[in-house]
Amino acid sequence: MLTATNKPITIRRAANRGIADHGWLKSAHSFSFAGYNDPDNVHYESLRVINDDRVAADGGFPTHPHKNFEIFSYVLEGALEHKDTLGNGSVVHAGGVQYMSTGSGVSHSEFNPSADDAVHFLQVWLIPDTQNVTPRYEALDAADLDKRGKLALILSPDGADGSIRVQQDALVYAANLDGDEQIEYAAQTGRKLWLQMAAGSLTLNGEVLHEGDGAALDGGSISLEAGQNANFLLFDLAPLQP
Repeated sequence: MLTATNKPITIRRAANRGIADHGWLKSAHSFSFAGYNDPDNVHYESLRVINDDRVAADGGFPTHPHKNFEIFSYVLEGALEHKDTLGNGSVVHAGGVQYMSTGSGVSHSEFNPSADDAVHFLQVWLIPDTQNVTPRYEALDAADLDKRGKLALILSPDGADGSIRVQQDALVYAANLDGDEQIEYAAQTGRKLWLQMAAGSLTLNGEVLHEGDGAALDGGSISLEAGQNANFLLFDLAPLQP
């Protein structure tokens, strides 16, 4: 269950996520997914899936279909290879992002190309604002993301600042925070925020978050500090339209 604090922050602790262990895949689900059903945590506005996935060496997801979801993977350790029925193929390394707007339908595979090392990544699904768009694939290289002590925009509705264009009114940032580094952020009125810890720890408006924790806020201003090797994603979301 979510843990309410005395501040306008609702925390989804890592230990309370759904867990799946398939041998080659170990996954923690922040929201209902596959065999994990949590009526209290189905989605947060357009944020539908956050899976914390670890895929063993030579393991992976065989070719399977998707439709009408915006899906991206944020690679934390190792490398992740992608192939799809659109003819795309790429390998994304730690710190990079691979994205697919599945729209009217596409099939793809994701697998670990290493024979020795596991790959660790966050896979995120967003509900699109328009159904059945033309599918497309993009990737961002870690070298192109300036996220040391600052927010790097990785997804946006208009592809601003070199980000990937997403089919939803959502801004998604990645950042690393450590030591004395501080980040301040203010959402526009009416928008919602979700922060997902990928690694390390930090303090959000006075609340300590650790690896795997998620935090929901009804917009407003946030202050991020006291990072200890913190790696995280920040989602700035418009209210989901019915």
